[in-house]
Amino acid sequence: MAWFITIICLIIFSSVIIYLLTIEYRNRPYIAPEHHGWKKNMPQGGSSPFYTLFLIGDAGAPSILHPDPTLTLLKRKLEEAGEHSGVFFLGDNIYPAGLPEPDDKDFPIAEKRLLAQLRVVEQHKGIKVFISGNHDWKKGKKGGFQTMMRQQEYVENYLNSKEVFLPRNGCPGPFELSISDQLTIIVLNTQWWVHGGHKPRGKREGCVVDNEHEFFVLLEELLFRNRFKRIVVVGHHPLYSFAIHGGRFTMKQHLFPLTSAHKHLYVPLPVAGSLYPIYRRYIGSKEDMSHPLYKRLRRRLIDIFKEYDNLIYAAGHDHNLQYIYKNNQHYIVSGAGSKVDYVQKNSNAVFTHAHKGFFKLSFYEKETWLEVLEPHTLMESGVVAFRKRMF
Repeated sequence: MAWFITIICLIIFSSVIIYLLTIEYRNRPYIAPEHHGWKKNMPQGGSSPFYTLFLIGDAGAPSILHPDPTLTLLKRKLEEAGEHSGVFFLGDNIYPAGLPEPDDKDFPIAEKRLLAQLRVVEQHKGIKVFISGNHDWKKGKKGGFQTMMRQQEYVENYLNSKEVFLPRNGCPGPFELSISDQLTIIVLNTQWWVHGGHKPRGKREGCVVDNEHEFFVLLEELLFRNRFKRIVVVGHHPLYSFAIHGGRFTMKQHLFPLTSAHKHLYVPLPVAGSLYPIYRRYIGSKEDMSHPLYKRLRRRLIDIFKEYDNLIYAAGHDHNLQYIYKNNQHYIVSGAGSKVDYVQKNSNAVFTHAHKGFFKLSFYEKETWLEVLEPHTLMESGVVAFRKRMF
């Protein structure tokens, strides 16, 4: 018995040492070595982009007692970009479980969280779109569809438009937004694929497809029709991620798993504490990449997208900032609108950072540029944490 206790103590001690040695790194952005000179890279020619797109996800828990730094920065950047720009809120617009009934005790705080985002875009003359995420569908629980529909109605009424919450009525999509003869945006409702309760199907419920097969057929038709343009596909669930929903956990989460529920619950549970991360990585809930429903959607989309080197896929879901370049494909995770979680570095990751912020895509006549924008306490205009030419 003494040897077992000794081994456990050694595991705890070594884990704590590793955690302390790497805590500083985890607060810094990871940038792939070949891109360490990124600050010297700038768009050529001095021309202005013909279109600018902002991507922010998981903004559903903003500061409501005072101006939220991330949303304040987004509003400033939208004003600078003007009407030839758009913004997509990539789901999880209200934590923790969407917009409840008006007489529910949680309605006031949920409404304030949504209003904080709506007020950022209400004067914007360009495109503004909200996508639903798993939290907007009441985390996939009973009544999730009705909860999402309440949010859709609220957003549409506030912004006085039927094209601001897409795809409408909880349908899977795909929904096409043709921006110009050079750029198209395709919107997907990825939550439809993993939701366990009622979800709409077919034209009788306002959808353009009756089943999964028709969805993929239509998506391939849209991509092929736009094959000579630049294409941005947006959804809530990422196709690649080196964070929690991709099964990546910190040593702290293995050793002190209760801190995931409350940040001060430092109760050491070595070995037993690893069971939950292992479950999330190899079995998973419906919101994890390892779950069969999520895995099926993910594999099919990756297989379709690999035919197009002019395509960018952007999502939220994981609470961090990631730009991943894999198999000549561009993948963005922009889920740090209001929350921050750990993210690992990886050989396919060009940039990762556990920090609040959002992505900006600038489309020029012959180039497409990516920027990561983050709020800063000393700079109203924020900071550019990374920049890269994509096409």
